[in-house]
Amino acid sequence: MATTKLRIKFASYDTGLLESVVSKFVDTAQKSGCKISGPIPLPTKREVVTVLRSTHVNKDSREQFESRTHFRIIDVYAPNAKAVETLTKMNVPSGVDIKVEL
Repeated sequence: MATTKLRIKFASYDTGLLESVVSKFVDTAQKSGCKISGPIPLPTKREVVTVLRSTHVNKDSREQFESRTHFRIIDVYAPNAKAVETLTKMNVPSGVDIKVEL
């Protein structure tokens, strides 16, 4: 018999906000009696955009902007129905993206 695994993926631009949300999820999963693995930090995605400083002249003068997206994963092994319900209905701030997979 295969054990079920609930995988929760987190993504955010702000590391402080991401860590606080992940710690809330870990505490909730442990209080419900589930075995967890994580949080596992994944590589940070870095996006760089280069734009011209001036619209018509000075083509050599450019400016670069960067955005970084940080990722974390938590695996919850053999979750019960109550644990799944509480984890999926948790209130999450607007700066964190969450995906839940079975």
